[in-house]
Amino acid sequence: MTNNADEVIDSRYLQTCDIPIEASNIEPFILLIFGGTGDLSRKKLMPTLFDLHKKGDFPEHFSILGFGRTGLTDAAFRLLIKESLKEYSVKTYDESASEKFISHLYYLGGHVGEEASMRRLSDRVEELSIRTQKDNKNVIYYLAVPPEATPGIVKSLKDYGLCENTKIIVEKPVGENGESARTLNAILRDAFDEAQIYRIDHYLGKETVQNIMFLRFTNPIFERLWNERNIDNVQITVAEDIGIEFRGEFYERNGVVRDIVQNHVLQLIGMIAMEAPIGFKADYIRDEKIKVVRSIRAMGSEYIDRYLVRGQYGGGKINNIPVPRYREEEKVSPLSVTPTFFAGKFYVDNLRWAKIPFFVRTGKRLKRRITEICLQFKPLPLRLFGRTCDIMEPNALILTIQPEEKISLRFGVKYPFSQNQIYPVNMGFCYRETFPQEHYSAYERLLIDCMKGDLTLFVREDMVDAMWEVVDPIIERWEQIPPRDFPNYEAGSWGPAEADRLINEDGHHWLTV
Repeated sequence: MTNNADEVIDSRYLQTCDIPIEASNIEPFILLIFGGTGDLSRKKLMPTLFDLHKKGDFPEHFSILGFGRTGLTDAAFRLLIKESLKEYSVKTYDESASEKFISHLYYLGGHVGEEASMRRLSDRVEELSIRTQKDNKNVIYYLAVPPEATPGIVKSLKDYGLCENTKIIVEKPVGENGESARTLNAILRDAFDEAQIYRIDHYLGKETVQNIMFLRFTNPIFERLWNERNIDNVQITVAEDIGIEFRGEFYERNGVVRDIVQNHVLQLIGMIAMEAPIGFKADYIRDEKIKVVRSIRAMGSEYIDRYLVRGQYGGGKINNIPVPRYREEEKVSPLSVTPTFFAGKFYVDNLRWAKIPFFVRTGKRLKRRITEICLQFKPLPLRLFGRTCDIMEPNALILTIQPEEKISLRFGVKYPFSQNQIYPVNMGFCYRETFPQEHYSAYERLLIDCMKGDLTLFVREDMVDAMWEVVDPIIERWEQIPPRDFPNYEAGSWGPAEADRLINEDGHHWLTV
């Protein structure tokens, strides 16, 4: 016999909407950009801020203050940024919108750590706060500077009392290894609370990456299959057809493991393999992702030598256009042993993913630009259709993050007019086709989230530590035994032949081709 009171309670509970509606309003703010005239600011940050302003996302009152060593007036800075918008926001540039946007721009020249400069900076922020924010002081620091400049800026902000009730956005990479990352995070935490620190990873702002959680935890048909009983392997491809794009000095210092694997790749593994969070709050979600990264099997020298592959691109053609090899790029050593390609097999040692390999490959100058996650399902133990000599395409769920955001499910059907021939087809969903309205870029989404104070898509300190713990042994091992065969793959290919050997020896093949 059922209890009617219990039924009423259950019904009310199921109808309770306990997920808060996302706030759409951004409070008046001051965005202070260190490195205000640098490449990152002019080519990427300012065009993105301009697009957000043009879309009507910004409040009526806001100020953007550039800070740098160059001595410019406000008028000169506005002119500089206006020219950058014409060059780097070609598709969205509008003269009237540009004039409105740059009227909110200001500039201060000086040197970080110099007392006179820091006093002028403090006074300028206070002046803009009165003009922009009335009674509410909301200051965001953006460090658009080389990583080595970050500690000095943070220490100066603390020394001059400029950290209270503020936020700080830090670009990757956070450190060059685990030790330097811990040192940098200690400096950040000495000046700011963790809730004030926004470590930005652009991949986490992409809709398809965010949708991984919604796909799993709102669709029982997927969540019930999302485990070692049904999934044969997981494949992650983060491929770029471009080279290092005049970043020779940066890439020589970092390479593919620090640039992509330590952050983007491990974040994707965390999103795919995480358990359901207890609620839709930033720390609940980040708690589950870090459990995954901490569960990744430790890799010793023997494991690294056998199951990880490194490469460096040689010459070749991209879209039938000849391109130079890595060692011929600007500011790259002609004898460089810096890897531009990585492939490897990871294991997440927990109950859900035990014994399931995660195959990863990423690199520069590959066949095409694509970021894709493929979950390949296990075949049936009994084969009823098709000839035994036929190669059967596996069932797979494919999440494409770029260049187009989409999700597709691959399965087999009967080929028309055949007796038992199986033909693989895709059932797909494309964001652009289903939601034709204008979308936010990943960068735009992350900037908006910071302005709103939403930390969900930003990287927490303990996650940074956990990711370095995974890749530090790889970096150290490869530095101990420099490669002798670089360059070892042709530009425009899918990387070294060893990457295919790695996956083929398990009886698999790369699903992204």
